[in-house]
Amino acid sequence: MEQLTTLDAGFLQAEDSDRHASLAIGALVVLEGPVPDYASLVSTLAARISGCRRFAQKLQAHPLDLAPPEWVDDPDFDMAHHIGRIALPHPGGDAELFRVVADQMARRLDRDRPLWHIWVIEGLADDRWAMLIQVHQCVGDGIATSHLFTGLCDESGAGEGVSSFTGHLRGGDENNSAPVQFGLHAVSLNPVSWAAELWHVSTAIGAAAVRAARGTVELSAGLLRPGGSTSLNGPMSALRRYSSAAVSLDDVNRICRAFDVTVNDVALAALTEAYRGVLDRRGERPVAQTLRTLVPVSTRAQDASGHTDNRVSLMLPLLPVEEDNPVRRLHLVHARLRRTKGTGQRQAGSALVTATNHLPFPLTAWAVRLLTRLPQHSVTTVATNVPGPSLPLHILGRRVLEILPVPPIALQLRTGVAMLSYTDNLFFGILADYDTMPDIDEFARSIEAAVARLVVSAKRRKTSKSRRSRQPLIGAG
Repeated sequence: MEQLTTLDAGFLQAEDSDRHASLAIGALVVLEGPVPDYASLVSTLAARISGCRRFAQKLQAHPLDLAPPEWVDDPDFDMAHHIGRIALPHPGGDAELFRVVADQMARRLDRDRPLWHIWVIEGLADDRWAMLIQVHQCVGDGIATSHLFTGLCDESGAGEGVSSFTGHLRGGDENNSAPVQFGLHAVSLNPVSWAAELWHVSTAIGAAAVRAARGTVELSAGLLRPGGSTSLNGPMSALRRYSSAAVSLDDVNRICRAFDVTVNDVALAALTEAYRGVLDRRGERPVAQTLRTLVPVSTRAQDASGHTDNRVSLMLPLLPVEEDNPVRRLHLVHARLRRTKGTGQRQAGSALVTATNHLPFPLTAWAVRLLTRLPQHSVTTVATNVPGPSLPLHILGRRVLEILPVPPIALQLRTGVAMLSYTDNLFFGILADYDTMPDIDEFARSIEAAVARLVVSAKRRKTSKSRRSRQPLIGAG
């Protein structure tokens, strides 16, 4: 039997600390019609899922948290418990589809069974149908979940580098030979007083020790220093809202070339502008400390892309929501992310959680439950970026049109945004507390508008450079 790591168990404990939290990762997959025969679809999905052992395992907890929960085979496993069917009300547009997504993501997965579910959604307009795939965060991170999805796809339509579960994904029990570094929520859930233990662990990694120690100071300060008070933090209700945005990767790459930034910089700059608009509409003045954002960073090696687990660290940059100029905002995002990477926050996150794995589990379980019940005002939101398939995918011969990510929200972070690339587009999935963001669709459109403004600026910059290059030198001729 394989035990959960401190990080994986921390997701369960964070969920237990808030009766309105549900820590499942979602992917909304929109496909061309017609909808396949339901029995054939279920049997095909069942055959492909059978190659991943984790999907037939459930958690076995120990009394009083004397040891971490363990993955055990479910003797009563039945696919019928994990694949459901939903028909959208007329007219079957995005509003009706997103309402179903929000309702299902607000509900917790049943811990008495394997922690995943697939909803087949029919009645979508324009001869389309959809699947909502839910996997609990303790099973794996966004990259692992993305590979789980590709395992459901037709091999002939999946393109190079995508194969079945049997050939590409291995159960968690096969990767115990190599040590794993973990991060993300566990860093914010465990006491900062464990810095002494971190020091002993980090000094063992040679030259990286000083950088990790400096990153620990940065993370601790970010988690302990209150940010600007806004309506984006606070207790959540039992209901959710969901929306999405899509931008062209060609446009994003044009911006990257014009301003010498990364795709992640562009995405976060657009997200920053959208949050600025939310605060402006509510009469809340955006200041420099307002938008401290939890940005997960993958620590997954290339040869571990198919393992079902969490392999992430984090950064806590302050996104420049106070800046009103789009181009200056983009450069500030780039500079702040570069600085954050340089302080060693990523290394500190991995080292800290490695240290917690050596502490007695009852202690870490108690600390997580205590800290996740306390109000926090330092981090405002979470934004995660996962690379998706670059080639078109198919399921039972039906082409996948869109893959819209759905992030979980917890720890009094009332909004979360996940970004995922698929073929020619970058998709943003936004999940929010129902009462916190009634303007969620306007928020999504603001992301698209922000990228469009940066495209215009990139074109102007290119035109200006071209004109300068054609001007004759003074005195030439």
